[in-house]
Amino acid sequence: MVIYFRTKRLQKICSNANESVKKLGPKMARKLQQRLMELKAASCLADISKVPPPRCHPLSGDRDGQLSVDLEHPYRLLFVPANDPISVTQDGGLDWTRVTEIEIVEIGDTH
Repeated sequence: MVIYFRTKRLQKICSNANESVKKLGPKMARKLQQRLMELKAASCLADISKVPPPRCHPLSGDRDGQLSVDLEHPYRLLFVPANDPISVTQDGGLDWTRVTEIEIVEIGDTH
């Protein structure tokens, strides 16, 4: 899967081990790198497990349209599909099999 980043700062945290440890701590930095490797290795979003440990799932409310994977509780890696146009199923939901590009938007606590 192709991964983009919303900001240069976020890209630096995700791409530089020293920066991620400094900002997130060693345990969460390792989990972040693990999740990024899982996302990069997947051919599409449907390849990412919807059950623990990654627990890829759509968000709702003011974060409608975003998805997340778990990092260290309560933090999550938040992203949006970046394919243009975004493929939807007949019932209007996201077609996870056609999402091959994502944009990381935040590392945060959604609770």
